[in-house]
Amino acid sequence: MAYQDFPLAVSAIVIDLDGTLLHTAPELAESANRMLRDMGRPPVSQDLLMSYIGNGIHWLVKRALTGDMHAEPDAALFDQALPIFEQHYTALLLQSKPFPNVIKGLDAMKAAGFRLGCITNKVERYTTPLLKGIGMAHYFDIVLAGDTLPEKKPHPLPLLHAAKFFGCTIEHLLLVGDSLSDAQAARAAGCPIICVPYGYNHGEPVETLNVDAVIPDLTGVLPLIKPN
Repeated sequence: MAYQDFPLAVSAIVIDLDGTLLHTAPELAESANRMLRDMGRPPVSQDLLMSYIGNGIHWLVKRALTGDMHAEPDAALFDQALPIFEQHYTALLLQSKPFPNVIKGLDAMKAAGFRLGCITNKVERYTTPLLKGIGMAHYFDIVLAGDTLPEKKPHPLPLLHAAKFFGCTIEHLLLVGDSLSDAQAARAAGCPIICVPYGYNHGEPVETLNVDAVIPDLTGVLPLIKPN
């Protein structure tokens, strides 16, 4: 970890969705296994499926079909599987729950005067209904889904776009995330990143990532930052 001098001077905060704000793994895993069942294929463990979360639903479906982090399934098989997965996930979407102290942390950041955004690799057709349905949409001045821009994390574009939206330099935009793709995006963009340890970092501890701090939950953000 590359610890900076604290408190960090921050103008705005952007937060990842899956694995940081919301525990979406049970619904994603159940949708993948319902898809596999419908296709006459054996189920996959939730722990294994959790290790595949974070790079978007297409990636998750491919991994569920192959059981391999890097293998590509037959294109026709994938084309058959994706709409089945999407049907199940749409039905289960709003069963996801915030992680402990997420709402408390968001309330504290807003009360301290920080503007907030959400940057996720989840596509917009799920992101918007999920944030609205769970009652979290009002916290965020901007939401960038996985298909909002031409690139998604780990590409730096969403972070650079958010900094431009907030009218701040990238050095003063803080990313709060849970995974390698978050860390890579932050380092590529040149912004600080703080990670939570409970998310979906492909089964690896976040302490091994190139991040500025690891905090137990979102209430740990404020003590590490100051308004810029």
